[in-house]
Amino acid sequence: MSITVLDPGPLTTVQDAGRLGYAAQGYRTCGAADSYAYRLGNALVGNTPGAAVLECTLRGAALRFEQDTIFALTGAESPAALDGTPVPYYAPLLAKAGSTLQMGMAAAGLRSYLAVGGGIATPPVLGSRSTDIKCHIGGAEGRKLAKGDSLPTGPCDTAALWQTIAVRQLGRPLRDARIRTAPHPVRVQDTQTLPLLRAVAGPQDAAFTADGLRTFTHGVYTLTPNCDRMACKLAGPAIAMKNGADILSDGIAAGSVQISADGQPIVMLADHQTTGGYAKIATVISADLPALAQLRPGQAVAFDFVTPAQAVQAARRQAQILQQVAARLQ
Repeated sequence: MSITVLDPGPLTTVQDAGRLGYAAQGYRTCGAADSYAYRLGNALVGNTPGAAVLECTLRGAALRFEQDTIFALTGAESPAALDGTPVPYYAPLLAKAGSTLQMGMAAAGLRSYLAVGGGIATPPVLGSRSTDIKCHIGGAEGRKLAKGDSLPTGPCDTAALWQTIAVRQLGRPLRDARIRTAPHPVRVQDTQTLPLLRAVAGPQDAAFTADGLRTFTHGVYTLTPNCDRMACKLAGPAIAMKNGADILSDGIAAGSVQISADGQPIVMLADHQTTGGYAKIATVISADLPALAQLRPGQAVAFDFVTPAQAVQAARRQAQILQQVAARLQ
């Protein structure tokens, strides 16, 4: 069972929940940049957590399903058609053997996800199928997809699963915006409605002046063109430090907010390095990283501090939503 790549788009890779437990050996976690859209896609097609999907950036791929396949599209919505017939996002859909899916340019957002029943079954490396382009491991030989690639898919009783979907009338798109995208707060500032990225202070917040901490939570920051799966470099009011930005290199996590020597924030994403030598003012909570992963250069964000307990509550709320979607097929 497989999927053939007819047109990979500008950047399509195989991703899953990430390569965990190998940071001490220098391996990056990688995984889906928008973890919420990734998990929602798998829930819609009845996959177990951690199944691999395709992540498309800005423009989707063209693919041919070599056998009957149940699939779902999530994340940044683009025009999508199955054998020329438009198909929706956020719904489990059935593609017959030989059918072709064509995904277009995203109207808004940045990253789209294609989940298939059984998951993408490329060989795992260090326990993960996630593509690490820098280290050349995972996914399709550690690289972005290319025309002609054949992607194996995992076992799935497609007929039985589709019957369950039909009997329970689950083939319609999810309409509730609070389910379709990761819930996150916004801030209205200077007539702008901005995604508000909640962050837990530290681990080096003591390296910043009181004015610097206030600037971080009251300023508006714009994504620069220097943004990718590794990190988003932002531009805005400079954040004042007591004795400069340099520290002895220590661990980096997804969401770490490093402040560079010019006082500008850099927020780490899925492909972040394992260590870094800039002071970290805060860590964006996991529940809000999907919102950042969908922003394009030129868009603006704001930050606010929350407690670790509030971060856990936000993560649990998202997990409950995803569990409710997954439970529909159980």
